[in-house]
Amino acid sequence: MAQFLLCIPKTGDAPNNAQNTRQSLSRLLSPALMAEEQRQKAQGIPPRYDLNAKWDACLDITMRRLAYSSLAGAFTALLFFRSPVTRWASVAFAAGVGIGSAYTDCSYIFDGFPQKISSSERRRLRLSSHPPPLPPSSLEIRVPIIIPTERSPTINLGLESSLGFLDEGLTMINQEPAGESIDLFRLASRWRSGAEWKKIVEEMDSEPVPSHLNTINSSGLFQIVSTDKMSVQYVGTPQHGHDVGVVQADCPAPTRRLAYYFEMTVKNAGQKGQVAIGFTMQHFKMRRQPGWEANSCGYHGDDGYLYRGQGKGESFGPTFTTNDTVGAGINYASQEFFFTKNAKLVGTVPKDIKGPLYPSIAVHSQNEEVTVNFGKKPFLFDIEGFILEERLKQQAMIEKLSLQPNISHWIVRSYLLHYGYQDTLKSFDLASENTYPSESMAQENGFDDQGDMYALDHRNILRQLIKNGNIDSAFQKLREWYPQVLQDDKSLVCFLLHSQRFIEYIRVGQLAEAVSYAQSELQKFFSVKSYVDLLQDVSGLLAYKVPVESSVGYLLDGPQREFVADAVNAVVLSTNPNLKDPDRCLYSCLEKLLRQLTLCSLERRASSEDQGEAFCLHRELQSGGRAKCS
Repeated sequence: MAQFLLCIPKTGDAPNNAQNTRQSLSRLLSPALMAEEQRQKAQGIPPRYDLNAKWDACLDITMRRLAYSSLAGAFTALLFFRSPVTRWASVAFAAGVGIGSAYTDCSYIFDGFPQKISSSERRRLRLSSHPPPLPPSSLEIRVPIIIPTERSPTINLGLESSLGFLDEGLTMINQEPAGESIDLFRLASRWRSGAEWKKIVEEMDSEPVPSHLNTINSSGLFQIVSTDKMSVQYVGTPQHGHDVGVVQADCPAPTRRLAYYFEMTVKNAGQKGQVAIGFTMQHFKMRRQPGWEANSCGYHGDDGYLYRGQGKGESFGPTFTTNDTVGAGINYASQEFFFTKNAKLVGTVPKDIKGPLYPSIAVHSQNEEVTVNFGKKPFLFDIEGFILEERLKQQAMIEKLSLQPNISHWIVRSYLLHYGYQDTLKSFDLASENTYPSESMAQENGFDDQGDMYALDHRNILRQLIKNGNIDSAFQKLREWYPQVLQDDKSLVCFLLHSQRFIEYIRVGQLAEAVSYAQSELQKFFSVKSYVDLLQDVSGLLAYKVPVESSVGYLLDGPQREFVADAVNAVVLSTNPNLKDPDRCLYSCLEKLLRQLTLCSLERRASSEDQGEAFCLHRELQSGGRAKCS
């Protein structure tokens, strides 16, 4: 990360509008870049990191070793061998030895490649390359040009003081705030950008999905009929039971969903109609029908039997022949296989096979031809309706559970009380005073709100101030009511409040004031490692003409203010002298229930070998509980 110095006039001499300030930044940035380039040329690049020199050395070594070893091989061949082929082989072998030794030496040369530099060495290099500070007659900031990453796909503009701060900050980068009694980053409202949430959900859902037949790992007793590898035909002459043409899909069935399903259409049943559909393991014997070997399951068309790892099948459903469409699926919720014929469910059997399963089809007599559908075309069977029906079954089971009367009322009330929504709480109590029992009865049922009653008036006022962007007044009230909260000026709550004040300057377009505020209040936080990423995002708002449309524009949204308000609410609750459990400051009863729900869902999925839907609370809340069809 190259560092550059920008010289901006003092606050009193700053431009009066955001456009002039941004133009000043741009006008000053170009000379700074040129000066930095000239300085690097004058100082030169350390030999350890000069890639051009390294490549020159590697090419020189390679050419020398190749020439010398080839000559040695030729000389040896002339002395010991007479056959031309043997002599050329000797030369080639010697040349290979030379190239191999050159490769080893080149690996040593590139051992110091910049990506392998230790963190301490990287800090030392950055410190040694800092330009001297400018005179204190002007306001100076250092602008790091940051290589775009997945977190910040565009250039961020970070603010750091050049009054000796950066040099100290880099040597103190591992410092953490001392004495943090509660971890505010564990708050449920912890802000994340839309891109971050999207990435989290995509990572949970991302897994390979079968798209075509694998013709490499197969018995070979078939012919590919279509170029898309979706249709096969039996071409062998079966003599015994091992002359089966089995084909698996190109990858296992995906497991991070409620159910997986695929279909096969019989275009020609051939002489005997011995076609089959089912699931097999990766190293299944490819000259055997699905279900004839252990760890496999298959529904056979000639007799309608279902085979599950034994040579003897069991009566299962009707036979299928030419123009019939049959399907095979896995219900991960119930841990069952299910099979269909012509859009109707044939039946289900327990899934007692562990490990990845490959969708498989088989042909076993002359002229048999089948086509598979892995979902590129609409299925004949209503798989979405099947999944919806399974969800309704789960919902019906949940609704049968008995709960305490009026429990939902007290859960909602405890949430409002915990986060200091005093006005909403009064309206809620007023609307339900004749419907629900008194607080004393609620306490008898396990609801104790006394801890959340602490400083309710103050917490409500602080929340309103922060949600309205009035951070200065929030600071004033905290200093007046809870000075111990702000005693450590590097605490997380101080960092969040100062960052939010900077964001509020950006929100109203007061860039000069934002720069001045960063200089005076944010610079001390760069020495705290856990704050660096957030500081880069916050200061990155300066880099954009329209910050709200940028990659860090989420900081200008309402949820970010909500997070800061929740953080202040938590630290105020932590000052309660009667507090016994610190986690009670962070979570309401509702959030504890949701955390327990998440944990139980993960445990339930783990008991099924991590098969089934990957539970994501954020996705469920965003979708409003709508069913997700696989």
